[in-house]
Amino acid sequence: MLLIRKRAFARAGLVGNPSDGYHGRTISISVRNVWAEVVLYEWDSVDIVLLEDDRASFRSVKDLARDVRLHGYYGGIRLVKATIKRFVEYCEARQIPLHERNFSIRYETTIPRQVGMAGSSAIIVATLRCLMEFYGVTIPLAAQPTFVLSVEREELSIAAGLQDRVIQVHEGLVSMDFGMEQERMVDGFKTYAYERLDPALLPPLYLAYSNHLSEPTEVFHNDIRGRFDRGEPKVVEAMRGFARLAERARTALLEGDTTRLGELMDANFDLRRTIYDLPAWQVQMVETARACGASAKFAGSGGAIIGICRDEATFAKLQARLTEIGSRVIRPRVME
Repeated sequence: MLLIRKRAFARAGLVGNPSDGYHGRTISISVRNVWAEVVLYEWDSVDIVLLEDDRASFRSVKDLARDVRLHGYYGGIRLVKATIKRFVEYCEARQIPLHERNFSIRYETTIPRQVGMAGSSAIIVATLRCLMEFYGVTIPLAAQPTFVLSVEREELSIAAGLQDRVIQVHEGLVSMDFGMEQERMVDGFKTYAYERLDPALLPPLYLAYSNHLSEPTEVFHNDIRGRFDRGEPKVVEAMRGFARLAERARTALLEGDTTRLGELMDANFDLRRTIYDLPAWQVQMVETARACGASAKFAGSGGAIIGICRDEATFAKLQARLTEIGSRVIRPRVME
């Protein structure tokens, strides 16, 4: 029996825009420690297997409330269904014939939920990889991030940008330039300049994320989007500032200037604080890490932080202090 198994990994934003829908720049890494995995195998009918996150049965009303706080109102099944629908429409629009065999599909994820590590888009990327192999259809690599984004934005009305989908499709260490002058069309999808860098350029990093508290990404981004669209000078200039930081960080990486890179990562978070009203527990994560001697910034929309931690003594201190405030600390694996 044909069985296809695909993974997509979590991601962390190293430097740049907190989201990338502002024609800015960003640098991101894959976090191979955690992933979404989708398994597809031939079946009599098209069958999407419900998993824990899709459950509709709870021990109590408190259990239901806790589940919604952690996972939102929807599990991964909507992501899988929307990806399949969009894939079929992609093929129909290009008159690509699909064979008549059916499949059963299931997903699982180890990516922490609602802490800005791109768990939702990972499920979509892994699902898309399964579908392409099952049907023998190839969507150009450059177009895949925008295809994934269309699943979230147009099918599910999820506020999102390209950053997460670019790094999850390309993997490793990627510098992205979303400037309007970089815009081009590939297979009917808008793409920008994506540059893969050697992960060996990276200094020793740490990643920490909350075990207890979270906030949906779409809640985090909505207000800033509106302020940017209205042309609020403070927000518009901040977005330009994020892009400048990412450009300088790329240079620091290529030159091996770890000290400068750490300063730019700190500056990235400090700039973010000027335009966002950040939850106190998230700020505490950053301040705790910095007090240990590490650089620190949000890895995404909030709930996870990333920074440079050069030695194991500092890493041990980070683990101890951040664990005390309910966070888990790891060394992110960028490549196999």
